[in-house]
Amino acid sequence: MASYPQGHHAPVSANSYMDISDNGAAGPPITMDQQKQHQTMMWQQNQYMGDSGIQSSVTTRAPSLSGKSQHDEMDEQQAMFGEVQYPQQVPPSNRAAGGYTQEQVDEMNQQLNHSRPQRVRSAMFPETLDEGMQIPQAAIHPGAETAVQRLSEPSQMLKSAVVNLINYQDDTDLATKAIPELIKLLQDEDQVVISQAAMMVHQLSKKEASRHAIMNSPQMVAALVRAVTNSHDVETLRSVGGTLHNLSHHRQGLLAIFKSGGIPALVKLLGSPVESVLFYAITTLHNLLLHQEGSKQAIRIAGGLQKMVALLQRNNVKFLAIVTDCLQILAYGNQESKLIILASGGPGELVRVMRAYTYEKLLWTTSRVLKVLSVCQSNKPAIVEAGGMQALAAHLDHQSGRLVQNCLWTLRNLSDSANKVGPQGPQEGLDGLLHMLVQLLGQSDMNIVTCATGILSNLTCNNQRNKIITCQAGGIEALVRTILQAGDREDITEPAVCALRHLTSRHPEAEVAQNAVRLHYGLPVLVKLLHPPSRWPLIKAVVGLIRNLALCPANHAPLREHGALPRIVQLLIRAHQDTQRQRSSTASGGSSGSIVDGVRMEEIVDGTVGALHILAREHNNRGVIRGLNCIPLFVQLLYSPIESIQRVAAGVLCELAADKEGAEVIEEKGATAPLTELLHSRNEGVATYAAAVLFRMSEDKPQVRVHAVYSHG
Repeated sequence: MASYPQGHHAPVSANSYMDISDNGAAGPPITMDQQKQHQTMMWQQNQYMGDSGIQSSVTTRAPSLSGKSQHDEMDEQQAMFGEVQYPQQVPPSNRAAGGYTQEQVDEMNQQLNHSRPQRVRSAMFPETLDEGMQIPQAAIHPGAETAVQRLSEPSQMLKSAVVNLINYQDDTDLATKAIPELIKLLQDEDQVVISQAAMMVHQLSKKEASRHAIMNSPQMVAALVRAVTNSHDVETLRSVGGTLHNLSHHRQGLLAIFKSGGIPALVKLLGSPVESVLFYAITTLHNLLLHQEGSKQAIRIAGGLQKMVALLQRNNVKFLAIVTDCLQILAYGNQESKLIILASGGPGELVRVMRAYTYEKLLWTTSRVLKVLSVCQSNKPAIVEAGGMQALAAHLDHQSGRLVQNCLWTLRNLSDSANKVGPQGPQEGLDGLLHMLVQLLGQSDMNIVTCATGILSNLTCNNQRNKIITCQAGGIEALVRTILQAGDREDITEPAVCALRHLTSRHPEAEVAQNAVRLHYGLPVLVKLLHPPSRWPLIKAVVGLIRNLALCPANHAPLREHGALPRIVQLLIRAHQDTQRQRSSTASGGSSGSIVDGVRMEEIVDGTVGALHILAREHNNRGVIRGLNCIPLFVQLLYSPIESIQRVAAGVLCELAADKEGAEVIEEKGATAPLTELLHSRNEGVATYAAAVLFRMSEDKPQVRVHAVYSHG
């Protein structure tokens, strides 16, 4: 087999090119010897490409793995070596004769053969060519690429990778050699020397290799921290701050900063008037808070919270977003941090940020801080006093779902405190919020609905103005619809029922609200909620609402028809039994009071008897109650040590005594003695009800008995 010098290749005749390009379709038949000779030449050409002296890591692919036929391989090799592509309109049999002479074909092939090294060089190392040098290209079909052209891009990528690898090693070696000297310079007494050394370290920290060398040198990091601590030179602080910032993008760097005592130095930089120094300091501290254990407490000890609150007065929105995120991380789950933020005037500044800016990320991070602070009983009134309710409400129609959600949770936490402010206080201006909350009840997002119901429940508690506004905004219908759609989700149904309970009592439009609940088909679902799986907090709320609804005479018959009376009596008996068992346990040295799911059973007794008291005003209801055989229990409750239970028990007996049958049963069950005793009660309501029951019981008795009764009054 013949071999050829590097840069040359085995000569190939025009006929050989013709045979290859036409896949054997043109020319005379090829003998076995010619075919072997042809394969040898092709192998030599392939070897040339694989061993051309170009260090490019390009290797020859094994044909057995390519999945291509012999003709496919030959076609590919033709393209690789820049074979002349003849115009399609010239038939293969006439190529030499039609359009091109044999001499022209030979000349073109010879030209391409001689220019091949230049074309490879142009593709892989274009910077080595002389300016303006023209490199002939193989004629190809439009849109098609030769193998040399396909080689260009990966070759450039490989070359860049090799250069970067060499530079990386150079950077590492340079930094390793320079670090000991730079440490000495950073410890120099001359501030100019320290500043120049800090600048050099900052430049080194911009490259990955030298940055790793710096962070792996505890002495260097310690020298940088000392430079910040001891220097007041702006350029030194900027350079060191930038270096620490670059190191903080790596866990190793964060650990090195933390171990070297860098946090107090960074907190010091938060007092700098220079924007870039502030940026370096806050972003580095932010990275430490996110990824370095122990940094939170170190920042608190170094006074970082006070510095960060002071920075809220700046006006760079992206900078403020980082500051507020740091405050959220530090305050979350730490009461001490919340109190420090409060003492530093944080609530007012945070509310101002919510009002002053529109940058979504800043609004979101600020709302997160306010949400954390809103669970602190000390911060709550401060946020409300600063107008936090109105500032948060202004963003409830924002397109950002995460911002709206945070504002709602914060409003829910604050809403109980908002009601404690006087009518001329910051709670004014909440009309828009109440309207918005009613609208949000129609949302499909259950988290939003949960928050909206909770806020409405708190804002309508003992606040006549808010009750009226909510009713006028269609709140009754929206709340009933919410309860119907919520099903067994008590995190929605309980606050919704509580809101309805507030809206149906003690304000000028209460009677309208009581009727509206019935008109919007709320009574059946409310009675259903008195049954399992409802828990005691929800049951307590529903019983209170039914009591209010019973104040409207039009609701009596529907409530009776839906089975409210027997279920309320069942709940009363169950709760009373629990209190009796607990009382026996207390007498034996157990704990006092029966509490289930956070609800005292005495409250259930009070609520159920109170509801029956109002329902018993209707004649048919009184007959149902008598038929449930609960009068003996009412009489027993007259002995309760709890004054409110005595009052409702006397009240329901007063209503039941309006019927002769009821009065007789009450007297039969021994009510005269406890009622007579209650005539002396300090509670005017208890005494009045007791007197009324005794009077009705004695209406058919001799006159002297009546006088005897009132002689105790």
